[in-house]
Amino acid sequence: MTANTKLTLADIADQRAYERERDEFRREVIAAKKVRRVTVGPVITLTFESRLTMRFQIQEMARAEKMVSDEQIQHELDVYNRLLPAPGELSATLFLELTSEAELRKWLPALVGVERSAELRIGSGGLMQVVPSSPEADHDSLLTREEVTAAVHYVRFRLTPAQVEAFVRGPVSLAINHPHYPDGTPGVVLSDATREQLSADLS
Repeated sequence: MTANTKLTLADIADQRAYERERDEFRREVIAAKKVRRVTVGPVITLTFESRLTMRFQIQEMARAEKMVSDEQIQHELDVYNRLLPAPGELSATLFLELTSEAELRKWLPALVGVERSAELRIGSGGLMQVVPSSPEADHDSLLTREEVTAAVHYVRFRLTPAQVEAFVRGPVSLAINHPHYPDGTPGVVLSDATREQLSADLS
């Protein structure tokens, strides 16, 4: 089963069964997210999503909202399955890690358009290829404003087959190419563990 195989009702445990597995499952997801989370500059973090992380989101939503009917769960499946990467894609949640009113006032107006500013830089030197992020279509109209951005965005990176091959070989860095976020421009080189996880998603 691959990272982009859609989740179904059969994948979502009912509440009693989930309570029995929750502690171990949370540890598994936390460990996976540690590898899949990349921080770029002072306030931006991207977490690359997978079937595992999306199942966790649905299970936790169902638990918090006490969802018990198939219809309720199916609605969540329809929402979160759209966030899974298609073949040849990576899908990520882009967070602005803002913890104070002052940070909100500073960064949310400054980083309008950030959802189109993340870049995967694949390879090095003259052979480097740049793959820009694009916002997830169903959420773009809800999260994007002309004068202020949101603290959470869902983005995709669409790679050609040749770019996937280059990604697997490495190196790969993640950057934020935004005029008001110079700390993100140099980018962060993905660790071997992160690149291997994401390579598996792509292939």
